[in-house]
Amino acid sequence: MTDTSRPLGPDELPERLMEVFALVGPLYRRVQRKIEQDAAPDLSAGVRAVLDLLREHGPLTVPQMGRAQSLSRQFVQRMVNEAAAHHLVETIPNPAHQRSSLIRLTDRGRAAITAATAREHALLRQAGGDLTSADVDACLHVLGRMLELFEDVDLAQAEPPRVS
Repeated sequence: MTDTSRPLGPDELPERLMEVFALVGPLYRRVQRKIEQDAAPDLSAGVRAVLDLLREHGPLTVPQMGRAQSLSRQFVQRMVNEAAAHHLVETIPNPAHQRSSLIRLTDRGRAAITAATAREHALLRQAGGDLTSADVDACLHVLGRMLELFEDVDLAQAEPPRVS
């Protein structure tokens, strides 16, 4: 029986964290595919992420959204353009910066992200009743630490992986 409460040694930690990486990549890609399969035709995973950010934080600039999601400004701009073409977001003046408009949800966009979130919550309820709050807290702690490790990665040219 292993002691799950002891800190991992310097040789054990990298191997265990590689196990996390091995799960996170496929999980991310499967979730992205599922979101796009279940969504309305105008709600790609990228557009969904933009709508969710705006629902959670209110109007934001494209650079703010890029930083929040660790994505390039150019990619976020494409997602905002796609969302705007479907009347899910609109551009409004930014009192803090004349050249960087704010993007906000339209009523149609708010309805789309509310419906998407409801579908996702229904699916996530199936994750299992044996998960505890401590399990989720531990998962968030580990993933947060791993994210901190890569904070210095330059995202200026970052593009999300192409999923086929």
